[in-house]
Amino acid sequence: MKFGKWIAALFIFSIFLFSIPAMASDHEVAATHDTGHSAVAGHEAANIGAESHGHEEAGNGGHGGHINLGEMLPLWSCIPFACMLFSIALFPLLAPKIWHHHFGKISAFWAATLAIPFLIAFKWIAVHEILHIILADYVPFIILLWALFTVSGGIMLKGTLRGTPVVNTVMILIGTLLASWMGTTGAAMLMIRPFLKANEYRKNRTFMVVFFIFLVANIGGSLTPLGDPPLFLGFLHGVSFFWTMKILPHMLVTAGILLVVYFFLDSYHYKKEGLSSAPVEEGEKEPLKLVGIHNFLFLGGIVGSVLMSGIVDWGDVNTLGIHRAVQDWVRDGLLIVMGILSLITTSKKIHEDNDFTWFPIIEVGYLFIGIFITMVPCLLILKAGLKGELAFLIAAVKEPMHYFWVTGALSGFLDNAPTYLTFFNTALGAFYPGMSEAQAVPLLMTESSIFLKAISAGAVFFGSFSYIGNAPNFMVRSIAEEAGTPMPSFFGYIIKFSLIYLAPTFVIVTLIFF
Repeated sequence: MKFGKWIAALFIFSIFLFSIPAMASDHEVAATHDTGHSAVAGHEAANIGAESHGHEEAGNGGHGGHINLGEMLPLWSCIPFACMLFSIALFPLLAPKIWHHHFGKISAFWAATLAIPFLIAFKWIAVHEILHIILADYVPFIILLWALFTVSGGIMLKGTLRGTPVVNTVMILIGTLLASWMGTTGAAMLMIRPFLKANEYRKNRTFMVVFFIFLVANIGGSLTPLGDPPLFLGFLHGVSFFWTMKILPHMLVTAGILLVVYFFLDSYHYKKEGLSSAPVEEGEKEPLKLVGIHNFLFLGGIVGSVLMSGIVDWGDVNTLGIHRAVQDWVRDGLLIVMGILSLITTSKKIHEDNDFTWFPIIEVGYLFIGIFITMVPCLLILKAGLKGELAFLIAAVKEPMHYFWVTGALSGFLDNAPTYLTFFNTALGAFYPGMSEAQAVPLLMTESSIFLKAISAGAVFFGSFSYIGNAPNFMVRSIAEEAGTPMPSFFGYIIKFSLIYLAPTFVIVTLIFF
């Protein structure tokens, strides 16, 4: 098969490209770090996943004399990650059938392209880093997504709901308000199905879902630590729970501009489709009614479990050399229980009427394991700060607008939680050198609050810039496509929507606040 031969050739070439320079530096690793299982002992960290990161080290990924790979890795070690993104962007356009049947294999291929030479070059240190991102990041991420996807799939809005510009704007507004209190993933999973159902009669639905991603899946989650992972991480590092309400003006301006733009766009297409003057189809109007409302108890249980994992401290446990907090494992177990209870107690008819299938979560699971593994060098380089290949970028960050745009730009394509933590620590080091975190964070929240606002707003707002900027983005896209709504490609989303609508909005936010 020609496709298989090309994949094999690319794989061999990638290993060759990655391994030779990396192995040339292997003697440096051996000189500073004895090879063997002792390498796995460092780097205590725990994370509550893509919607609720937590308990991760504030350091650069190592303890004491342990080697810091982020200081050694070249920038081109991020090539497999870039190739993973290009595959997501181009395969559905150029080879849709191959992508539909083989996206899991393509994801595994790029993961292996990074993992195999990485393991050859850095041995047990590489084993530790890959295990860490799987156990501390990917597993909580996919468990949380699965739980929210499953529970929200058991809630259905029945009745006659016609998606007019006013109705759609109000639905997006409700989702935006919910996002800060039940998380962007929770709000997006809860609202997307009724939103799609209300607009199934509309011809042009693509822009609707994109603005839904902008607001419900991202910007709406900026007011509390429950809303988005970076804010939860800040909460764990001493930022008070309600401090993030100080971002309310930034959020109101951003959401206000986008909601107004959305309303006019929707009104334009509504008139263009001839619906504003068309008579409403006759037929018995069914009153609106929520079914499966017991699932709100399970949604509450999910939010409560996430919050619990950030408040209590039950020690940690070593799993395959990766230290994770006990409460994080307990949280993950509770999320699985909530999802199973939802499946058991929700009638099959609700799932059928809701067009519920497992394909979206399977697609996200397969693709994001490849994204997480290929992202390892990028995150390590970023965490290395001024000692890594991105030192030129981090050193240039001095003004509030720099913090907003650089934190945001990196958050749009990398994991926004470690990006937030990197610049959070950069600000602490720049303004309060020599102080402990407990002493410095209250000062950062008060006398230097504009910098923390810039970091927080950048990490949350720019999560909407690409499909992989925040956990629910790709999930919403997958659900929408399965429901028959055509969605833009990876780069199409950025070029046709993010650059046109988000970038000017963020410029306005910068001019007003930073």
